[in-house]
Amino acid sequence: ALKALHANITPEHIAGEVTYLNAPGRETFERPYGLAWLLQLAQELRESNTPDAQKLSKTLEPLEQAVVVRLNAWLPKLAYPIREGEHAQTAFAFGLILDYARSQRNTALEKVLVGKIKEFHVKDRGCPLSYEPSGQDFLSPCLAEADVMRRVIGPAEFSVWLSGFLPQIPSSAKAPQTAWLPIGVVTDKSDGKLAHLDGLNLSRAWMLEGIASVLPDTDPRKKALLATAKAHADSGLASVTGEHYEGGHWLG
Repeated sequence: ALKALHANITPEHIAGEVTYLNAPGRETFERPYGLAWLLQLAQELRESNTPDAQKLSKTLEPLEQAVVVRLNAWLPKLAYPIREGEHAQTAFAFGLILDYARSQRNTALEKVLVGKIKEFHVKDRGCPLSYEPSGQDFLSPCLAEADVMRRVIGPAEFSVWLSGFLPQIPSSAKAPQTAWLPIGVVTDKSDGKLAHLDGLNLSRAWMLEGIASVLPDTDPRKKALLATAKAHADSGLASVTGEHYEGGHWLG
């Protein structure tokens, strides 16, 4: 991993990335998924104790700054959320970007994100979880929305909001772990789009744990959320084999 970081994060490479990102006609490039992950990389490098992490972080800064500029220009213009289960989804990306903004104490970016998240989602009710997943999703629109909302409203308010948004969550851990949220099934792991569903199981587990993390231990939904998260994680991790490039290059 360190070898890969040093090979890719060089001043010359990052300058090339900035030039590419800012070229005419590329306003939508990697927006918002790839931009969010770039900021996560910047955050991880700053928090890392691995050798040369701070040097790598400094080298990455011009691209990090260009991404923040791009997001600050786009977010005020975004009139509606993007609720799909792939790269364009806003809820998942907003969660990553908000975590970054808070870690870097970028209050301006945090403020606009929190405003957009509340504008888009605070009045949402009855998410149609039974409509998920679509055939090539790797993100859950419903769970991602709940996972980002727990970042912007207090635990008590979130608990009430969650009851209205996802009334499907069982109130008992004794309920079948996946009856309310069946595990995504991949019928052909060599098909890059169909293999997305292995990633869906992993991202669902991640989001379910995030949602549960802000509920009190006395909330009867917490154990059900964690049990369902474990079932999805077990399924997703069993698929991280490297047997097929279509899943092996990203699922890990």
